[in-house]
Amino acid sequence: MEEPGDTLRYVRLEARWADELAAIELACFPTVDPADLYDAATLRELAEDFPDGSFVVLDGSTPVAMGCGVRVKFDLDDHQHTYEELLPHDGGSGDDPDGEWYYGTDIAVLPSHRRRGIGARLYALRKQVCAELNLRGIIAGGVIPGYADHKHEMSAADYVAKVVAGELYDRTLSFQLESGFEAPGVLENYLRDPAVDNWASFIVWHNPDHIDPARPSVKDPP
Repeated sequence: MEEPGDTLRYVRLEARWADELAAIELACFPTVDPADLYDAATLRELAEDFPDGSFVVLDGSTPVAMGCGVRVKFDLDDHQHTYEELLPHDGGSGDDPDGEWYYGTDIAVLPSHRRRGIGARLYALRKQVCAELNLRGIIAGGVIPGYADHKHEMSAADYVAKVVAGELYDRTLSFQLESGFEAPGVLENYLRDPAVDNWASFIVWHNPDHIDPARPSVKDPP
């Protein structure tokens, strides 16, 4: 999985990189409580349970970014949840092989490798996973780093609405919207991140090629 002319390689998650990836987490999310980030043990579990749903970006032989996710059951009509409720750190990865949604748990890119199209490529790979596994789409709680500069003047819901409307720019949410996601709500106390008072956006991407197995297929007329 390489882009022409690029030295970066995109590979499936393997347990051997767990310690390096846990360090990338800490470097990328310095204001988030480390207890709410991937640790090496959980990454090893994920590499065992659902390696096809997570990707590591290598520069040479060195990990510089990752995009992780798990399969979950989820009710879009009741989207409010916290990261810990959906993906508890209890010795497991949180992956449900019977889940109909891909839950994007994490995208982390070292500052030294940003603005190289890594995030866009990781989102494209996630969408490819949804196509291959016939998942309904991607859901996630998205960090909203720009809200730190506006939290004293507006609610998180108002901030997300202004970003969706194009009135404000958020380096994460704006990118997600440009990647085809919707932001139908916000998540309270999603991650312990005092910089944004623990708020996150709730984002959804619907797989346009999803086939509902509960519905009988309609055969072409003879």
